[in-house]
Amino acid sequence: MKIIIAAGTGFLGKNLEQYFAAKGHQVYILTRNPKRRNEFHWDARNLGEWKNLLENAGVLINLAGKSVDCRYTPKNKQEIYDSRINSTNVLQQAVDQCRSKPKIWLNASSATIYIHSETQVNTEENGIVGDDFSMNICKNWEQEFFKTNTEKVRKVALRTSIVLGSNGGAFPKMKMLTKFGLGGKQGRGNQNVSWIHIEDFCRAVEHLIDQEHISGAINITAPNPLSNEAFMKKLRQEMKIPFGLNAAVWQLEIASVFLKTETELLLKSRNVYPEKLVKSGFFFTYPTIEMALEDLIHKN
Repeated sequence: MKIIIAAGTGFLGKNLEQYFAAKGHQVYILTRNPKRRNEFHWDARNLGEWKNLLENAGVLINLAGKSVDCRYTPKNKQEIYDSRINSTNVLQQAVDQCRSKPKIWLNASSATIYIHSETQVNTEENGIVGDDFSMNICKNWEQEFFKTNTEKVRKVALRTSIVLGSNGGAFPKMKMLTKFGLGGKQGRGNQNVSWIHIEDFCRAVEHLIDQEHISGAINITAPNPLSNEAFMKKLRQEMKIPFGLNAAVWQLEIASVFLKTETELLLKSRNVYPEKLVKSGFFFTYPTIEMALEDLIHKN
């Protein structure tokens, strides 16, 4: 297959490229700073020569969007919004101009679209979508993506949870904090953590490509979320670190200012279940956190 990954130089994009290239597929990357032969320049706002790559592509994957790991200043909020809406909009323009359109378009979204939930399990069918800055970003993003029904192009929104991998994302930071004795619970510790192993993330994307009957919003998360306190405890045990200092909410609020981030990323309870993936026959290689941590810590 010919696979196009827009904004494919980050953690998820690199792993998807590696995964699909290893299977013999042609993978092309759209990026602001092309450095390799399979990378092509785009600014995620305007049409350019890159649009020709989409002709006869089997798969288009859009991962564009400013990281939410920042302070929610008015400027950053606008950039978070614009980067998602503009990239989705310009890709729609490019797809519309294709004579032979991509068969499937997978667009990034986030499991953050659901409300803070410690008891309510959020499936695609029964999940409660809330109303605050982060949730509205996700809603607007998906609305922009699905507002145009493009004939012969199957659209899937990837409502992805925290992706655990050794070569990027949040996990290396979690390991470092735990190593230095800071791997206790954050806040009350009862907020749920929905997560997925990077290998299962790549396999889930492949599964969605292969399952031609699947479209719409899909939860990309392992089937066993757990509390923040339990997550950190499992991580300490796997790393053989005997203790971890807890961080109270007020401490996190102060630290987040210096680290230029928001406490929501740690304190929001994401209780998400991948009902559509499971019902479609997807098999998780790492369904439990114990299996995922054992692989990530001891095999890498």
